[in-house]
Amino acid sequence: MEQFSYRITDTAGIHARPAGLIVKEAAKYKSHIKISANGKEADAKKIFAVMSLGIRNGEEIIVTIDGEDEKDAKTALSAVIGENL
Repeated sequence: MEQFSYRITDTAGIHARPAGLIVKEAAKYKSHIKISANGKEADAKKIFAVMSLGIRNGEEIIVTIDGEDEKDAKTALSAVIGENL
């Protein structure tokens, strides 16, 4: 299992565009990928689940990846999140 955290710096938080980028990247991997914030958890491969977390600027997310390609998924997702949020 791989895990990383990130504090959101985008003034709009996780809105439709970055949520779509996260989902698109997560869908490339076989691993189970979850995003947690504010006591809630969502499947990172489902856009409505990610957006339902209501993550805002300054909040911290935790991304948990579990599966056969977890190391590659962690590298790619941390890059996408870091560049867009």
